[in-house]
Amino acid sequence: MRRWYVALPAFLLAVGAAFYAYSTIPVTYKVSAVLVLTAPTSGGVLPPDPDQPVPKVNPLLNFDHGLDVAASMLINVMSTPDMVAAMGVQPGGETTYAVTNGTNNLESLATGPLVFVEGESRTPEAATEMTRKAIKRVKQEMDLRQRQVQAPRETYITISEAVPPTTPVPQQGRKLRSSASALGLGVIAALCASFAAESLSGPLKRWLGRRRGNPEPMDREIVEAEKVGA
Repeated sequence: MRRWYVALPAFLLAVGAAFYAYSTIPVTYKVSAVLVLTAPTSGGVLPPDPDQPVPKVNPLLNFDHGLDVAASMLINVMSTPDMVAAMGVQPGGETTYAVTNGTNNLESLATGPLVFVEGESRTPEAATEMTRKAIKRVKQEMDLRQRQVQAPRETYITISEAVPPTTPVPQQGRKLRSSASALGLGVIAALCASFAAESLSGPLKRWLGRRRGNPEPMDREIVEAEKVGA
């Protein structure tokens, strides 16, 4: 409080920095979608005898670990730097996307035949377009991998949209975090400046006293003792 003339300007600068961070960081919009991988109704095996009927099952009741592996493969393929560049995403660019298993741990296998797709950009239209572009690329990569292993067309895994691309939602978290960080650092800087001014005030006063020819208290005692001795 004694050094309010130091703390107050520093605090005002912190408030200004927080306002600047909040006003300059743009709002982004995020679009989410969920894809589900399903096996064909006839199963994953092509019968050797086409005359023998194969019992058909509901694809939504035919989940197995093979679909989990396929989902994990797609997630890892869509997250590589080469794929990100192929999708047209530039480092520090306005538009990004993410293909995950619903968690932030991309190294773990998918816990189900679900693939979560998100697109984020500064405009709602660009976010929606990126999400649809990522969904299309996921389907293309699934077909490509199945052709590479020469899987019969009748056994191909299909991908459908369990949750279509949602309405773009504005994201305010980045603006708020940046503003809070700027304000917090400014408050710390104000406190440090106040303590520094308090710590330097004593030595500064003594130095000014010497410059003006006014001895310090200890020096005055020595001077008085010399006068008495004389």
